[in-house]
Amino acid sequence: MDPTDIADVSGYTFLVNGQSPERNYTALARPGERVRLRFINAATSTYFDVRIPGLKMTVVQAGGNNVSPVQIDEFRIAVAETFDVIVQPKEDRAYTIVAESMDRTGFARATLAPRPGMIGQLPAHRPRRLVSMSEMAMNPGPTGNDRGTVHPEQDMQGHVAPQLPMEMGSGTGGIPRMGDVPMRGNSAMLGMKQQEKRKTKKPSSNPGMPGMKHGGIPGMSGVPVDGGAAFAQMQSADHRSTLGMADQVKGNSGNLAPSAAPTTPVPEQGGEDMPSVGDMGQLAMADPITHDTGAPLGTRVLSYRDLKPLKPYPYRRFDRIVEIRLTGNMQRYFWSINGRKFSEAEPITLRFGERARFRFINETMMNHPMHIHGTWMLPEVGNGARNPMKHTVNIKPGTTLDVDIPADAEGPWAFHCHLLYHMETGMMRQVNVVRRTASIH
Repeated sequence: MDPTDIADVSGYTFLVNGQSPERNYTALARPGERVRLRFINAATSTYFDVRIPGLKMTVVQAGGNNVSPVQIDEFRIAVAETFDVIVQPKEDRAYTIVAESMDRTGFARATLAPRPGMIGQLPAHRPRRLVSMSEMAMNPGPTGNDRGTVHPEQDMQGHVAPQLPMEMGSGTGGIPRMGDVPMRGNSAMLGMKQQEKRKTKKPSSNPGMPGMKHGGIPGMSGVPVDGGAAFAQMQSADHRSTLGMADQVKGNSGNLAPSAAPTTPVPEQGGEDMPSVGDMGQLAMADPITHDTGAPLGTRVLSYRDLKPLKPYPYRRFDRIVEIRLTGNMQRYFWSINGRKFSEAEPITLRFGERARFRFINETMMNHPMHIHGTWMLPEVGNGARNPMKHTVNIKPGTTLDVDIPADAEGPWAFHCHLLYHMETGMMRQVNVVRRTASIH
C-alpha cells in the first residue's frame, strides 16, 4: 500500500460548528475563567488530532461518562467519539483550537478568546506520518474461535488478504505475526518488493463510489498471488467533514490529577523502503491504544489507559470470547466483519446477562472506530473495574484489542464501523441480546 495512505477519503473542507477555518468559529472566555469544551467528532470519515497551543486540557468526560480528571496536551478523536475538557486561559489573548486531520490533508480551527473578532496564531502544521510495516503485520484469516453466530460461517471470497507462503511467516502461513521466530535473511522481503513492482495494479476508480480510487491488492479479488505480492496503493477523493464542539462555562471541578509520564512518539518508517524480513521479525507489535500524533517529545497525548471512570462498572471475568475480525477489500471497496459483509451475515447472538469479550483483530490497513448500540464497550487496558466505558472504540491497523461487552439490554442492536463508507459497504452486524429461554434459531 501507499505509505501515505492513512485515510481512504480526503480533500474535505473541515468545519467547527459549521464554520470553516477562514470563518473561525469563536468561543468566548474571560482570563482566569474555567471553561468546559465538549468535542464531538461528527465527521463521516475523519480522525482529528486536537490541541490548544498555550493551554493544558483536563479531560473530565469521555463518551458521556465522567472520568477522573487527567491533564493532557492533545488527543486524537475518532469518528463518533466525544471528549469533555476543561481549560483555563490565563492571558487576555486569543487561543487557537486546532484539529488537524490524521492524514494531514487539512485542518479545522476555532478560537477561544475574551472578545469577538480576535484571531489566535495558527501553529505550524505537522508533517504527514508514513505507514510502516506495523500496520500490515497481521496474520489474516479465521482462527476458529467463536464468532457469535448461531450457524457456522465462512469468509466470503475476496474479503481476506491472501495467505503468503509458509516459509515467509509462522507455520500456519500468512503474514508473520509479531513475536514469531524471526525470519532469516532479506531475500523473502526483497522478492516481495520485486513482485510488488511487477504485479501491483494501478489505482482504478470504483464506479459505485464516484471519486474514490483504490489500488488493487493482488489476491483479494481473485488475482493470483505470486511470491506473496500482497501490497498495493490507494488514492482518494473530495468530500466534506465536520468536527462539532460545544462550549459552556463551568465552575469548580475539584482536584486535578497530576500529569503522568509523557507519551513518546514512535519513529515511523519513511520513504519507499520497508524493513527487511529479518528486521520485521524483531519489530514490536504496535500498541493498540496509543497514538503517534507527531507531537514533540514530552507531550502528553491522551490514551484509553488514562480514561478511568469515576463510577467503575462492576468488573467480572468474561464468559466467552467472540472473534471480531475486521476485514474487507480495498480494490473493490467493500468492508466486512469476519469476512462477511452485512447483507450476507448472520446476527451475533449474545445471552442476556453474559459478559462477552469481543476480540477485535484488525486485518486491514485502516483505523476502524467500532460502535455498538444498546450497551457499553469496555476496552481491556489493564485497569480492571476502572477500564473505560465507551460506545465507540478505535481499532488501529494491524492490532488486536479485547473489549468486554456486558449484554445487559435485551433486543436487536446495531454494531458497526462508524466510518460512513465502511458501514455502508458492509462493516456492520446486528447484535441480538436474548434471554436463555428464547429461541435463537
